Amino acid sequence: MPAFEYRSLDHRGKVKRGTLEADSARQIRQQLRDKGWVPLEVTEARDRTAGGLSARFSGTGKLKGGEQALITRQLATLLKSGLPVEQALSAVAKQAGNVRVEKIILAVRGKVLEGFSLARALAEYPRAFPEMYRATVAAGEQSGHLEQVLEQLADYLETRDDTGRSVSQAMIYPAFIMVFSALVIGFLMAFVVPKMVAVFANRDQALPFITVAVIALSDFVRAWGWLLALAVIGAGVAFARAMRQPAFRMRVHRRMAALPLIGTMMRASDSARLASTLGILGRSGVPLVDALFIAAQVVGNLAIRQAVVNAAARVREGGSLSRALETSGYFPPMLVQMIASGEASGELDSMLTRAADYQERELTSTVQTLVGLLGPMMLLMMAGFVILIVLAVMLPIMQMNNFMAG
Repeated sequence: MPAFEYRSLDHRGKVKRGTLEADSARQIRQQLRDKGWVPLEVTEARDRTAGGLSARFSGTGKLKGGEQALITRQLATLLKSGLPVEQALSAVAKQAGNVRVEKIILAVRGKVLEGFSLARALAEYPRAFPEMYRATVAAGEQSGHLEQVLEQLADYLETRDDTGRSVSQAMIYPAFIMVFSALVIGFLMAFVVPKMVAVFANRDQALPFITVAVIALSDFVRAWGWLLALAVIGAGVAFARAMRQPAFRMRVHRRMAALPLIGTMMRASDSARLASTLGILGRSGVPLVDALFIAAQVVGNLAIRQAVVNAAARVREGGSLSRALETSGYFPPMLVQMIASGEASGELDSMLTRAADYQERELTSTVQTLVGLLGPMMLLMMAGFVILIVLAVMLPIMQMNNFMAG
């Protein structure tokens, strides 16, 4: 049964929008009239794939991590209870609580009712359901264990979403301290220091170096601060435009992956994501070479992604996965050793899951430590700058007192 979008007037004359299912647009209009509403527009979703509904879903209909995890968990639960796929999708759409998510699920259900497999229906909306998600669902359908595969996929998505949320929440305090410090320092340099200059302007005494430096910095901020801000914004815009070029973006990602601290965290994050994806694809029955090409798409750093693609090519030629990953130099030795152990024991899928858990724990611990240090460091920097301004004010006053006492 296809899905239709409607626009109508309710009893109070307010415009109502939504999505309903029926055999035809006429039935949708009748349903609206039965409710006492005046139908204004009824459009069949599947007739708008060329430039309307599907284009919006593909371009701006990206599901959040939590939404993906919730949808997957609900589907797994409903399918495990014995409901057919189309009925499970209908139930998930009704429980969505979000018009955007409801439209996506109903559009997918419409494709399933037309005879598409679930994976093929999800492929119509690649922004909402990435390649790894679709490949996992396809593997579950081919193996006949779709509900178990969806449960594993839901576990993976929930873990990934929880990790991302915890990191984001941990960054709130340091970000606040950073912005507050910048505002305080800017206020001091723009308003406090100039008044200090007025106190010593008419005196012929030599000022201490700290005072001269602070005054010079304040004059620069007042005279050229706007130009500096424009230069920073312009550089950011130019960099963002340059990042659209694949060659430049690859060079930047390669340099970032080689940085001491940021690069280490980036490699650990991508390694954990790669291992998790490979593990769930392997347990779903996806061949290793295909799983590597699919898992490469979830790696954020382009240099590391290219290393995974190269590793897939070596595995296709008969090489071992651990050796192929080790050659690139991007992956932690512990991950490589655990993969080698899994290949030797024939339990690569379970070992990949363990390796992903280990990498995620290490990454979370490192991020929490760094975030915990960042806040106090920003406070110390702000306190140090305030002390510098206080010294710049007090030292000339102390010199004047000594001169008058002498």
